[in-house]
Parts: sequence; C-alpha cells; structure tokens
Amino acid sequence: MKLIILDRDGVINEDSDDYIKSPDEFIPIAGSLAAIARLKQAGFTVVVATNQSGVARRLFDIGTLNTIHEKLQRELARFGAGLDGIFFCPHGPEDGCECRKPKAGLLREIATRFQVDLDCVPSIGDSLRDIEASREVGAMPILVKTGKGQRTLDKHVTELRDVAVYDDLAQAVDALGN
Repeated sequence: MKLIILDRDGVINEDSDDYIKSPDEFIPIAGSLAAIARLKQAGFTVVVATNQSGVARRLFDIGTLNTIHEKLQRELARFGAGLDGIFFCPHGPEDGCECRKPKAGLLREIATRFQVDLDCVPSIGDSLRDIEASREVGAMPILVKTGKGQRTLDKHVTELRDVAVYDDLAQAVDALGN
C-alpha cells in the first residue's frame, strides 16, 4: 500500500489563526485538491491527520467539523477523488492527550487502521508539530510553505534542516513523482 498523510489546515485549505469554524471558512488552497486527485490516480491511500482544538475550545462542535469534512470530500469528488480517512484530535493543548500533534497518536491510529508500518511514509504538514509527530513514527516529514509553513521555516531553520520543503502541496506531490 502506498500511503500518504496530510495535515488539513494550511496544507489542503487556507488556515486561520481564528480557526476554520464553518464550511464557509473552508477554502481550498489553489492546486491542493488537484494534487490529491493526482495522488489517488497514482494509487495512493490518502489520509488526513489534523488537530482540531476548536472543538475543545467550543468554537464549533463535532457536527460542524463533520460538515466541514463533508464539504472537503464533495470538493474532491469534483476532481474524481476522495480521502480514505480523516483522523482528528478534538482536544486542546492542555488536555494531555496522546492524539494531539506533536504527539503521534493520530499517526499510530492510522498505522493500526490501515495495518501499515509508517516507516518512510510521506507526511506533509505546515508546522513543526506535524514534523515532530512524523519523526516520532519514522514517517518522512515534508513541510509546505502554505498556511503556517513559511513562519515555521523561518522560526525553526535548524530543526528543519533535514526536511524537504516545498511551496505547496502541488509542488510536494510533483516531487514525489505524481
């Protein structure tokens, strides 16, 4: 199985420091949906692993989160694609859960669900916590400059020196040969 793990906000859709709280605020980054479609056409199993602390902060509920993800799947269907799974952490930073990145609980859940070893599986994110979670399970971390990516790169140059960096998801997918 060819698996790839994507963060959501800042990788697939525009990010906001105020959180993506409704389907109307979910705006795909140019080229990201077509890039996912290319991955699917190349035979990849494509999953999302995303922190969604807005649930714990009571900015939106699980029903709204599901509606946002339904919109994402509808948008992808226009490209003849869809995600094979969306894994999310609804907890806040103080909750001490194992699923909130930079901890790797979400990624371990993906490995269990799909019965795969995550060694060298591409894992694309826009924050240091995405990179750290990927490293913890032996996945291949990739940083995109969209979302908080450029800010992350500027702030953590040393920690990211061995991480592939691309302008956006489309460019990262091109680099993977798809």
